[in-house]
Amino acid sequence: MSHENVPNAPDGPRRPRTETVHPEPVHPAGAAEALPGLEPGAETGAGLSPGTGPSAGPGSGPGRAAAGYAIEEELRAFLAARLDRPPRIAGVDEVGRGAWAGPVVVCAAVTDLSPPPELPGRGGRTVALTDSKLLTQAHRDGFAAALPGWLAGHAIGAASPGEIDEAGMTEALRRAAVRALEALPEPPDVVILDGGHDFLRGPWRVRCEVKADQRSVTVAAASVLAKVYRDRLMAGLDAEFPGYGFADSAGYPSPAHQRFLEEHGPTPHHRLSWSYLDDLPRWRHLKRHRDPLAGEGQLSLL
Repeated sequence: MSHENVPNAPDGPRRPRTETVHPEPVHPAGAAEALPGLEPGAETGAGLSPGTGPSAGPGSGPGRAAAGYAIEEELRAFLAARLDRPPRIAGVDEVGRGAWAGPVVVCAAVTDLSPPPELPGRGGRTVALTDSKLLTQAHRDGFAAALPGWLAGHAIGAASPGEIDEAGMTEALRRAAVRALEALPEPPDVVILDGGHDFLRGPWRVRCEVKADQRSVTVAAASVLAKVYRDRLMAGLDAEFPGYGFADSAGYPSPAHQRFLEEHGPTPHHRLSWSYLDDLPRWRHLKRHRDPLAGEGQLSLL
């Protein structure tokens, strides 16, 4: 089951309205439970090694380790004595953080820890699920078609360029992730975040893991679905705003995007608080200035 929870802000991309599911919070708001043993990289001996698991094997290709279930198995072992049912583990990943235009998009995905789909590759090899950045567009599209029917649940959330300008990237990421997590069919017991910073700040239990999109099947699935969703959204905007190269660059600062932006100025989908406008004298007057205090604790855009 999937849901999309994307605000229709005036200065953000237009999207179809969809029903949003708001589950009961796992813990009191603002108070994420501290779980011993859930520190990133904790050594428990449970589960599989990173890059191994049901989808590993010759199909992963040289230098492209398949995502595994090591993190999920560690969390399941820890939560087994605390729940009277299998734990619901959500993987969360984002795309669009460093773009000049378009929303930041987050996907939350939940698996049942069964072997993930694989795609046919060349020479009888198979292509295993991993970080979307390590897959070709054709393979991302293939996984995006296969994953929704295999996942136990997934949902998309986004924050518009206007929200990014108003609140900063960290808060925009938090809003997008909350929208995705609250739209899941059932609330997760724990969330795996790709990266080393917990931008959610509760109420969910959170496990932060660097390169989780390469190590965790759940996060890899979220990575693929988030990127394909945003790429298609930006390709749709390309027809409305031709010349910026949205279909090719997805709003990132490609040379074609930069040249057209300098000549024609920003669209309603550009982020107007960003420093690129300082280098565009004709359009510098459009820059939005955010409260400097809102920049505290901002994540890197890289």
